[in-house]
Formats: sequence, structure tokens, C-alpha cells
Amino acid sequence: MSQRSLYPFVSDSMPDVADLCLVSCVSEKQDRRAPAKELYISGLFKKSRKLVELKGWNWFILSAEHGLVHPHEEIEPYDKTLNNMYKPERKAWANKTITQLEGHLDGVNSVVIFAGEKYFEFISKELDRRGIAVHIPMIGKGIGERGSWLKEQIEKH
Repeated sequence: MSQRSLYPFVSDSMPDVADLCLVSCVSEKQDRRAPAKELYISGLFKKSRKLVELKGWNWFILSAEHGLVHPHEEIEPYDKTLNNMYKPERKAWANKTITQLEGHLDGVNSVVIFAGEKYFEFISKELDRRGIAVHIPMIGKGIGERGSWLKEQIEKH
């Protein structure tokens, strides 16, 4: 079953305006404590960050270790991913992350998520349940396709 058919409530369009953007963490990190937006150093993360900042959107990082992280929050490097967690562990992580997100959802009507399925599976469903439009423009794309898509979006801006 495709990701698109599992998440029929998700839009794969890229909105011009979004109230909030969530960008997933990546395994490639600096080897020292740093503000979260600088800790993650993969090309995919850097492109996601650049696009979000060009758009001027309010954003947070979805961290496998910490849940929701503000881009300026200083954190230590870690070695954890949702990609090798069992479903109950990912659900617990998503519940914790939604709880952290609670105070940031007032007035939010749309959220853009730049993340793989294991990071958005439960969060997107909860946002939809709350009547918040969920946009995952890279849904169903592989890593290489995501990088190319982000590069195109940055060039358009």
C-alpha cells in the first residue's frame, strides 16, 4: 500500500503560506553541542532548513531523541532514529511530541512536514483530527528525489 493511500487527508502540495513547519532530524550531525538548526548537517536537512527560512515560516525539528526541538535550542549530538523503532515506541514518541507541540498550535490552520513516514505517521493523523491541514509535499519520494525537489523549491523562491 502506498503512503498516499495510507494518508488520504494529507495534501502533497506545497502551500505558499503555512502556520508551522516540522522538519525531521537526520543521522548526520556535528560532533559537539550546537543549536539544533546547526547540529544536523546532512544536505537534505540543510536544504529543508534553507527553504523554511526563505519562506519565513515558524518551524521546529522533530528529534528522535528529544521530540519537538526549537531550532535555536542547544542540544548534544545523539544516535537515535525512529527508523529502527517498533510501532509502539514510535507512537509513544509521537504522543510525547504532540504534547510538546500543544502550546504552539493556537491559531495554527496548516502545517507543512518535511519528514519520512515514521516521523509523520502519528503526528499527521493527530493534526488532521484537530482540523489542521497537513501538507507533506515530499510524501512518497525517496531521499534523492527529496533533495532534488527541495533544490527546485529553493531555486523558485
